[in-house]
Amino acid sequence: MKNRLWRCLAATATALTLGSGLSVAGSATLASAAAADCQGGRNGFVDISDDASGTVVRSVDMGAGRSVTLHYGSVAGAQRGWAKLSGTTVNGDLVWMDWTTDNGSTWLQCGPFAVDRGPGTSKTSAAKTTSTSSSYRFRACGYLKNAGQTKCTSWW
Repeated sequence: MKNRLWRCLAATATALTLGSGLSVAGSATLASAAAADCQGGRNGFVDISDDASGTVVRSVDMGAGRSVTLHYGSVAGAQRGWAKLSGTTVNGDLVWMDWTTDNGSTWLQCGPFAVDRGPGTSKTSAAKTTSTSSSYRFRACGYLKNAGQTKCTSWW
C-alpha cells in the first residue's frame, strides 16, 4: 500500500510539473519521474547525442509537425533503445522513455528531457540496453509545451 501511495504521488508531481491537460496513455503506475534516474550511467542508461538516430520501431504523431519515435541501435558497443522528439519543436517540449522489466505493470521514467537548443532541434532520452525477455520493454513519450498534450508510443 505504501508503494502504491508513493507511485501515485510521483505521478501526480510529474503531472503538475508538466502542466494541466496532461493525459498519459496506459493504465500502469509510474515508478519514477526524473531525468537524474537515467543520466550519467545511472540504472544502466547511457547519455547520447540529441541527434542520434537508429532503427525506428515505434512512433506517434504529436501534431503541430512533431513526432516522438522509439529507436534502437548500437551505442557504446551494445544494442540500446532510446526516445527521440523531432520536427518543428520549440524550447520546452519534452521527451522521455519509459522502461519496464515486468511487462508494463511498473516502469522507470527516463526523463523528461526538454528541447533546449532552439526551434526545430531534436531531443533524445538516455539509451538503455535492450533484452530478449518479453517482460523487458520500452516506450517513448512526448509533451508539447504549446499544446499541453502528452502522447506515448505503444510498448516495444
